Amino acid sequence: MGQAQPVCFQFIMNMTRLLSILFISIFFIAGSSIRPYQSTQDWPEYNGNGSRNHYSALDQINKGNVTTLKVAWTYRSGGADTTLNRSQMQCNPIIIDGVLYGVSANTQAFALDAATGESLWKTALKDNGGTTSRGVTYWAEGNDKRIFFGAGKYIYALNATTGKPIPDFGENGRINLKIGLDRPGADDYVTSNTPNTIFKNLLITGVRVNESETALLGDIRAFDVRTGTLSWTFQTIPAKGEPGYETWLPENPRERLGGANSWMGMAIDRKRGIVYVPTGSSAYDFYGGNRKGDNLYANCLLALDAQTGRKLWHYQLVHHDIWDRDPPATPNLLTIKQDGKKIDVVSIVTKQGYTFVFDRVTGKPIFPITETAFPQTVMPGEQASPTQPVPDKPAPFARQAFTERDFSPFVADRDSLVAMLKLANTGSAYIPLTGKTTIFFPGTDGGAQWGGAATDPDGVLYVPSKEIPVYTSLIPKQQNSKNKMTTGANLYKMNCAACHGADRQGNHDGSYPSLIGIGGKMSDQKLHDLLMIGRGMMPSFSHISKPERDAIINFIRDKQMDKQVVSTQKMIIPYQHTGYNRWYDRNGYPVSAPPWGTLTAIDLNSGEHLWQIPLGEYKELTKKGIPVTGTDNYGGPLVTAGGLIFIAATRDEKFRAFDKRDGKLLWETDLPAAGYASPSTYSVDGKQYVVIACGGGKLNTKSGDQYVAFSISEE
Repeated sequence: MGQAQPVCFQFIMNMTRLLSILFISIFFIAGSSIRPYQSTQDWPEYNGNGSRNHYSALDQINKGNVTTLKVAWTYRSGGADTTLNRSQMQCNPIIIDGVLYGVSANTQAFALDAATGESLWKTALKDNGGTTSRGVTYWAEGNDKRIFFGAGKYIYALNATTGKPIPDFGENGRINLKIGLDRPGADDYVTSNTPNTIFKNLLITGVRVNESETALLGDIRAFDVRTGTLSWTFQTIPAKGEPGYETWLPENPRERLGGANSWMGMAIDRKRGIVYVPTGSSAYDFYGGNRKGDNLYANCLLALDAQTGRKLWHYQLVHHDIWDRDPPATPNLLTIKQDGKKIDVVSIVTKQGYTFVFDRVTGKPIFPITETAFPQTVMPGEQASPTQPVPDKPAPFARQAFTERDFSPFVADRDSLVAMLKLANTGSAYIPLTGKTTIFFPGTDGGAQWGGAATDPDGVLYVPSKEIPVYTSLIPKQQNSKNKMTTGANLYKMNCAACHGADRQGNHDGSYPSLIGIGGKMSDQKLHDLLMIGRGMMPSFSHISKPERDAIINFIRDKQMDKQVVSTQKMIIPYQHTGYNRWYDRNGYPVSAPPWGTLTAIDLNSGEHLWQIPLGEYKELTKKGIPVTGTDNYGGPLVTAGGLIFIAATRDEKFRAFDKRDGKLLWETDLPAAGYASPSTYSVDGKQYVVIACGGGKLNTKSGDQYVAFSISEE
């Protein structure tokens, strides 16, 4: 017995060593989730960082364990519209030092414990109407920690610890964005619903304004983060004597026109002190007879000195835009390799499905861009640009033209749809609108949309896209002079029909809701409030008189439809478009051949596509044996060092994870409402989380108010 103990002991030691070697081998081969890991890592800015690349170096959640993801916590932010299902949450939350900052369904900022979802504070603002927020901005110096939050026509500075307004910022904790953007004939509608950009002690801001002839100016401005005082302004519509002024005819465009605004967000190279600013179309979006010329600096990517606002370079992505083809998302800053050399670049995706890539410092295109001729038939008074810039590389990530060959193989009523197509202008990008129906493909809101693209350190770009045709045309607008009598029906036609339809039925997918029966759901006062402050994508109509608003409400509610009212608005634009008509068949499916939504990987080193997959699913079609079609989508992707792409965005209310190498679906789960937002990832106390805002409310899906965070199962 005395000699047996050493033998037994030695056996145990050998087995222990063997098991240790086996465990280590499995660890490295399988990519175990039990990795040496940073205790805390933030998601400190909109889309992750100043480069807006939607990328995280976290890899605790990876291809080897993503199937074990479980709900870690949920938070009900409040404010969901469960009656009309019109509220949304497009917020990409930020996470700093274990605190998550986001925005509720009714546009209130809040803070949570990022590990548990426990509420820390929430605002109770009243002047926050007309906004669908995409998140907040954080700035700190020592113990001074601030959240900047756009709501209504204001930017608020909030104490990051308490959520209380900081009284010495602006006027009682906020700045009024309209001040400095006004012009003769403009309305009151302005908001900053995309998070602003920090450079040192500056808050660089863009705004969303109306898209009609009454739009405010869209200047880019920087405010002092402590005081709210204006530091610099870049005038996107130039004043007389400034470069670019000659591209607007007739003269004095700043007194006549609005828009050219940066509603989509900016990227910042803090090392170089350069802010990259996309700009939108000048209003009105679909007719430019009163703004002949290329219209600089609308529809541009601007590189500005972040400290002074001085222009360093620009590139115009669309000349004289009459298609609402403004860039839809923030640019991406990344580094690529060509001929063995590293190049810092800025890329930007477009509604048309193009990807433009430029040297970040010089603005020189990385791949050739060809000025391409397009049709020139226009409405009287219009003057289209003879050419538009089209990148030679990368190839478009969305189809560029709709013809008879592009109808879905299972489309309903094919013969009548073909007959309609034969009477329309189609078959090319950038066809000017006329009285004849014109087919937009991709549709008026993309291609790419506000969710934008993600990039990784390998120089690969991942972009969700939509491929649903839209048709519209221009019709003469009734011209009102001061004190001319008109009807509620005419006022509705001039102000509302383009979105909600001449018959008040809305559009098929619910992006613009039906107004039939709305009187039973909303009181006159609530309808008045809605017209005054707007909501979501609906702008304010505060620029028309109260009698005009009364007449519109009466028309909507089917009473006093022929009552005469005094019109005080004088129309300048002679035409209006006939709506954002997404083209569906009678069964409710897009008329185009699938895919209707895609996710594409593009190698920006070479300009070549790596893969493209359908994004989203109609289960009833899949059950019939039809391959996955993709769906309409809103929201961006998240890419991680764990080899994953996370994205919600689809109308099927799913959250998915794909292998970034080949687009293979690895995991999916149901959400409480559709996640029309971009996900964030972060770690607290050694655990990685992925969180998504589930606001729904678009595409005929229910509205919600929950934020849902996922982590690897403890099991």
